[in-house]
Amino acid sequence: MISKDFLEMAIKFHGHKCPAMPLGLRAGLAAMKKLGVERASNKELYCLCETGFAHATMCFVDGVQVATGCTFGKSNIEKLDYEKNAITLIDVKKRKAVRVVLNPEFQKKGLASKFVQMRKEGIEPKDIDPEVVDPMIENIMKQPDEVLFKFSEVFDYDFKGKKGTFEWYECENCGEVVFAHGVRIKDDKKVCIPCSRK
Repeated sequence: MISKDFLEMAIKFHGHKCPAMPLGLRAGLAAMKKLGVERASNKELYCLCETGFAHATMCFVDGVQVATGCTFGKSNIEKLDYEKNAITLIDVKKRKAVRVVLNPEFQKKGLASKFVQMRKEGIEPKDIDPEVVDPMIENIMKQPDEVLFKFSEVFDYDFKGKKGTFEWYECENCGEVVFAHGVRIKDDKKVCIPCSRK
């Protein structure tokens, strides 16, 4: 059971009430349960999030970040451009993973909701009446995992993460600090990626 305080903290992090963020929250927690892991405080977990970059339920990702501790700031989450509401959560040490996808039947009902119709009309989530969105969130929070999601079996995953670096350079074009992974050579100079494209 997810505490009301945890949900409120996730809503505050996300910035508005909507159904997609709590679904991401639930997906992340369900994946952790399947793997038998705790929330990542460092880089114990890695998440492949299939949301992509331009669809109506991308808020899902913020819920996943809050639940799992896999964040863009820690570089232990990656967005795949599949335009789906699904994640693969990886236990980095044990090299085990599970894929969790939103149940299509549940998702189709949500996409036919008044909330989504209002969003299609251009109404921002923060401007939608709580009487419309609150019952959706309450419904999401009370459903069993098996109603909301479909799960893969836990499977082996040969994780090869990129090691963080403290090695840095000053871009010889713009003068800004750039870490080693982002250095390019252009005209025999060490430059940052944007300057390498000029």
